[in-house]
Amino acid sequence: MTKIKFCGLTRPEDIFAANEILPEFAGFVFYQKSRRHISPEKFVALKNILDKKISAVGVFVDEKISVVAAIAENLNLIQLHGAEDEKYISELRNFTDKKIIQAFKVKSLADLEFAKKSSADFILLDGGAGDGKIFDWSILKNFGRKYFLAGGLNCKNISDAVKILKPFAVDVSSGIETNFIKDAEKMKNFSRIVRSEKFL
Repeated sequence: MTKIKFCGLTRPEDIFAANEILPEFAGFVFYQKSRRHISPEKFVALKNILDKKISAVGVFVDEKISVVAAIAENLNLIQLHGAEDEKYISELRNFTDKKIIQAFKVKSLADLEFAKKSSADFILLDGGAGDGKIFDWSILKNFGRKYFLAGGLNCKNISDAVKILKPFAVDVSSGIETNFIKDAEKMKNFSRIVRSEKFL
């Protein structure tokens, strides 16, 4: 079954909703220019109430390796969402053994081929830079690597995404928000659709 990642959690209310739904992954954004940015201190407070069945993912954009490694002590996975390259990943592995998700902005088949070669433990395919844009899913036909699908997913299109692509995981943020705040009902509906028996 396709796994679920709720990204950009910022409030205790978001955590309580996630704990009820139990997505496999919960994302916390440490990029200061994001409106979903949280401090390491706030993250620790949220992580303390996050169900241990849910893996905490830290999202970073071109951050200093020392900063990522320090925060990673309280994470289950690290997500790189900037221009980090293979050298960066190699150096980061010298400081932490946490698994790494590398995000790629997909516009063409060439982007997919580039993503496929990543040495990260997982790759995430996005239509933009966390801005809710969908890319042409048809180019994923016969893509030979497990991936997180991101970019513009919501309760209206997630059924098609799961049925057509059968991704390893789906990553949603703005698609489960109302007025830029996580919406518990949308979180529940999104998860219900992904986990619907007809997709098993």
